[in-house]
Amino acid sequence: MTNQPIVIDDSYTGQVSPDSAPQRRTVNGAVITKMSVGPMDNNTYLVVCSTTGKSLLIDAANEAEKIIALIEQEAPVFDSIVTTHQHGDHWLALQDVHAATNVPTAAHPLDAEVLPVTPDVFLEDGDTVTVGNLSLDVIHLSGHTPGSIALALTEPGGQVHLFTGDSLFPGGLGRTTKPEQFESLFRDVTTKIFDIYSDDTVVYPGHGKDTTLGAERPHLAEWQSRGW
Repeated sequence: MTNQPIVIDDSYTGQVSPDSAPQRRTVNGAVITKMSVGPMDNNTYLVVCSTTGKSLLIDAANEAEKIIALIEQEAPVFDSIVTTHQHGDHWLALQDVHAATNVPTAAHPLDAEVLPVTPDVFLEDGDTVTVGNLSLDVIHLSGHTPGSIALALTEPGGQVHLFTGDSLFPGGLGRTTKPEQFESLFRDVTTKIFDIYSDDTVVYPGHGKDTTLGAERPHLAEWQSRGW
């Protein structure tokens, strides 16, 4: 019995839910598919190099069967899995997806210990993740967790696609529980993201809809003042 194919929505809006179809965005050199999984509306992202078919999964968050089916259908050559941070809702499907695909996994060393699969690759600030002809820059953003990372994919021509995990959302930063954690996250997001990338940079967060740096930049002082 053949499984039913996953219907992919090519009218990309960045707004998905666990009950909606995954959405596919074709950019210069890459295809980005966004799917929401699990009761916490976690986003998982499949990034495929258009030239080589090699592909990367960002956060095997939940509903392993759905993620595996997406990979089997949409990833010609599945290459690796990156976990953005240590919180369980972002890796609940990691063990099963890894068992099914047997590809290398990667995470920041400060968040690696609690993961159910020991990373094959430790990602530090300034490292690069290569997927076929694509290069994604690793940005360490300490605060939401000690080892949270973002990945920046720059298209030929300059458009940046920024996968931020739970460090940056529409309307603010990720949750922190202590003032020093917020200060660390605010400093890192400001100096490593807003000071570096342009307003047309697209932000793909760990939950919810996409945004741009231009939409969020005017609110930085407000976030700093409120402390969250």
